[in-house]
Amino acid sequence: MAEGDPRVLFVMNLVLSSIFATVVIWGLDFIDVVALTPWNVASLALLVMALTYVVTR
Repeated sequence: MAEGDPRVLFVMNLVLSSIFATVVIWGLDFIDVVALTPWNVASLALLVMALTYVVTR
């Protein structure tokens, strides 16, 4: 089974994790749990990317 180009998979993971993180942080900001800041979005995106990498390996 071909796994695909790792660069494309990395970029797809980056984009999708960033979108997911933005939506989650926006929702948490909407209910006043955390602030919607680039730092919070980037932190959650990196966490989701790492978790995705671990789960798929």
